[in-house]
Amino acid sequence: MKILMTGASSFTGYWFAKTLAEKGHQLTLTFTKSRIAYSGLREQRIELLEKFPAISCLWNYSFGTEEFLDLLDQKFEAVCHHGAFVEDYKSLSFDVGRAVAENANHCQEFMVRTKQAGVNKIVLTGSVFEANEGKGSDPLVAFSPYGLSKTFTWETFRYWAWKQDITLTKFVIPNPFGPYEEPRFCNYLVQNWAKGITPSVKTPDYVRDNIHVDLLACAYALAVEKESKGITSINPGGYAATQREFTLKFALEIGKRLGFAHEVNFYVQENFDEPLARINLFPAVEMCGNWNEEKAWDQLAVYYRHMLSLK
Repeated sequence: MKILMTGASSFTGYWFAKTLAEKGHQLTLTFTKSRIAYSGLREQRIELLEKFPAISCLWNYSFGTEEFLDLLDQKFEAVCHHGAFVEDYKSLSFDVGRAVAENANHCQEFMVRTKQAGVNKIVLTGSVFEANEGKGSDPLVAFSPYGLSKTFTWETFRYWAWKQDITLTKFVIPNPFGPYEEPRFCNYLVQNWAKGITPSVKTPDYVRDNIHVDLLACAYALAVEKESKGITSINPGGYAATQREFTLKFALEIGKRLGFAHEVNFYVQENFDEPLARINLFPAVEMCGNWNEEKAWDQLAVYYRHMLSLK
């Protein structure tokens, strides 16, 4: 397939683009900044993607601009809109209005141009932390202003896709982890173990859906490749469990591979300002029958070994 994709400098975006390229698809990746503006992990991901002959990169393209819309004339078979406004996404001060405006910029015109260009489908990335996604504690409210922005983005796309009778697939992401992730929870655990420090988990009772990013990417590629009509949603899940259970699983798998003592201190959880449970709907392993769990843990351990300069 010939695919136009946004958001490939992100953690999940890198893995989605990588997996699609490895499956033989031709990708044009658009980035919102100039090449030299990327640094750190985003630059590392881009450098890895640039090595694929099937990938071409375009700089200073923002979704919905005239320059972006003109790209649709190149007869892509699918458009994967993975990019989203994420600045200060963990904060209650997250700018919901700006996020929706950027995520869905000129969405009506985008749908019209997409249909005129003969694009077969659009794949929009969603989040299990949106309102009315996944399953768990009722009501299924948005977790945060960021989740709210993703909710409004989806509703905007769904409306205009319906008006233009365009095939639209929502790919709902839970909690991915794996190589080239930003230094979040799993990184925190490994960094502390490497220093001989016992890490602490303050919210062990939350039920969440953590998934190997390469398994998630496999499900994403299948979602892009799958023939579909109308407006649909794909909700792949991984380890649906309490954060206590997932942490112990992670500690065991990484600890035995890196030779760490992998104790964890679990707090008695008192803060429940997020919904107690939210997980995705369908086990991704049932979608990706040839996925190898042991290999995924091995690859993650190799990544951490290199990152920490361990022998």
